[in-house]
Formats: sequence, structure tokens, C-alpha cells
Amino acid sequence: MQQEGYARPIRLGMVGGGIDAFIGTVHRFAARLDGQYELVAGALSSSPDKARLSGERLGLAEDRIYTDFLEMAQREVERPDGIEAVAIVTPNHMHFPVARAFLSVGIHVICDKPMTASLADARELVSLAGRSKALFALTHNYTAYPLVREARQMIAEGRLGALRVVQVEYAQDWLTESIENEGQKQASWRNDPAQAGAGGCIGDIGTHAFNLLSFITGLETERLCADLSSFGPGRQLDDNVHMMLRFKGGARGMLWASQVASGNENHLAIRIYGEKGGLEWQQENPNQLWYCPFGEPRRLLTRGGAALSSAASAVTRTPAGHPEGYLEAFASLYSDIATAIRARQLDDDSHAQGGLVPSVQSGIEGLLFIDAAVRSRGSWVSLTQD
Repeated sequence: MQQEGYARPIRLGMVGGGIDAFIGTVHRFAARLDGQYELVAGALSSSPDKARLSGERLGLAEDRIYTDFLEMAQREVERPDGIEAVAIVTPNHMHFPVARAFLSVGIHVICDKPMTASLADARELVSLAGRSKALFALTHNYTAYPLVREARQMIAEGRLGALRVVQVEYAQDWLTESIENEGQKQASWRNDPAQAGAGGCIGDIGTHAFNLLSFITGLETERLCADLSSFGPGRQLDDNVHMMLRFKGGARGMLWASQVASGNENHLAIRIYGEKGGLEWQQENPNQLWYCPFGEPRRLLTRGGAALSSAASAVTRTPAGHPEGYLEAFASLYSDIATAIRARQLDDDSHAQGGLVPSVQSGIEGLLFIDAAVRSRGSWVSLTQD
């Protein structure tokens, strides 16, 4: 995945992701894996002491360890060696103000999902990104698995024919007990509407399931009917959702997301059925894709295996039989973003990655999805940008 012909990596900053922050570490691994980025600055925590300690542990220069992201944006844009892109890995409610600060000064933004905590902020961010010379990218990392790209290509080529039924599920069990009441940091902010937004499980992992469905199939969701539940005692936000979906063109779908499904660690899976056959992929076994042409034996396609398309091989790192997983897929998305950033810097749309990099459009679609799910209360509602 190392891109050829570039003299140096992109100078990267980070907001959030300090000591003990899971997703910040993942973003740093992903950015570093292909040599496309160098982390040179950060405002790594809302706590000044933690921000300084985190920066020191990561080896950042003292004058590029910030305790305030606004100061970081202003000072970095004034430096001749300032950051070219910033990764935002904060709780949801901070995505919008941080993205606004860096887009406003022309620094490219790589933001964790969901794009914002509210639909109003998402709409404003779409407008701001449209006016900025900088790129905005959203890290829906599951889209960068080789066999996810293969499934997308197969559907685009018509191998399944007209799509009829899609089922997607994302099940975890880590919130089976109300650990947010015990001060567990990751659980606490995800169950606080002021930090997470209106959706709990639906915003945290349901958006990943919805984005994966949309990315692979290309289907446009018109209406949904959702049942959001909160099983944890005293929990303010949903921890389980069952949903029916209706797509433009007549296809139907089902989505289940849960963080109280005992025995499930990170079970993201999708099944797609068309008039000519079906596909099935599971994130916990990502190197296999089942292809089921109607009237023929099931076929197991493997990452790096024979007869896969260039869509899969472009993000394949090792020979067949050498498993690739979560970090490699995340790194592939970071490399796609690097290509898009360099294209933006050169004003060269020929390398804009053809829809492979989730953008503000993916972001607002995710917020429209959350908004509709919360509004539904068991009734059919439309997804609309009006």
C-alpha cells in the first residue's frame, strides 16, 4: 500500500486520542502503517495535564503539544512546517467544533464517525466543507476491507442482478451491564446525550452497519421503521435497535444493532440477495466472502485468492493465507485519504478515489439515519435532507 513518488509523508495532527484512548491508538497505527503520515502535533485531551503527558509519551516536540484545539489550529496554520491534516478522535459532541476550526483555516480533516452529534451541526458542516479548500474525510473503516471492496464491485458489475433483500447486523455485548455507572470512560460518554448525541447504540455502531450496507450495495434508503430499546437500568440512550428498511427501487432490508447481545464481541455481518444470487461477509472472519449464484454451489472467495478484481487487490497487502484484519483495513482507508489529500493539494481530480473515501455526504447520511431512527418510535419515517 506504500504509494510511490512522494518525497515525504503528510504532516498529521490529532485532537483527542490521549492516554488510554482506544480509537486514538488505532488511528495512529493506521496512519503510520503505510508511511503516508507523520504525527507531529496534537491536542490530545481536554485535560491540560493529560494532553501534555500524552504528547510527551508520543514523542511530540514540546512546542507542538497543545492544550487547546483552537490554539493548535491557529498556530499550526502559521507554521511553514505546520500540519496538513488533522485526525479528530474525540467524543461525538466535539467533532463539529474541531472540524470547523481546522476546515476554516484550510487544514484537511480526518474525522471519526458519526460526523457530528446533531443533524443541525451536520448540515452546517456540509456547508462549511463545501466552502473550504480542505478535504473532509470520515473514517468508516469497514469499507476498506478487500472483500468488502470485492462485494461492492461484484454488485456494481451486476453479478447479483437487481437487489431484493439486504440484512445487516452489528452485535456486541460490552454494555450488557451498566458499566457507565461505575465510571468506565468509554461507556460513560457513549451513554450521555450531551456527548454522544440523540443516539446511543444506533449512533455508535448502527451507523457503521448502515454505512456498510450503503457502500456495498449502492442502495438509497427512503424509509425506515425502528424500535430502539434501552435495557441497561437508568440508561439514557438506546443499547439495542431493530429496524426495517425500504430502498429506492423496491428492495427491502433489515438492520439489527445491539450492545447488549451476550456472547457477541464485534459481530458485524451483511447478507445481500439479488435475482441472480447472494453474498455474505462477516467482519470477524474478514478474509472470506461467500458468493451464492442461484442454482449453483456456494463459492468461497478468499482475500488474495484467485479471480478477485482489482478493487480487492488494490487494498490487499499480503499473499493469500496470511490473514489481514481491522488495522490493515483502517490503514488502507488512511492511504486512500492520503491519495485524496494529495490530489486536493495538486488540484488534480483524477486521483479523487472515486467515492471510496467517505465524505461529508456519507456523514450527513449517517446523521439523517440516526435522526430518522430516533423519530420513528415504531412507525415508518422518511430520510430527508429537507
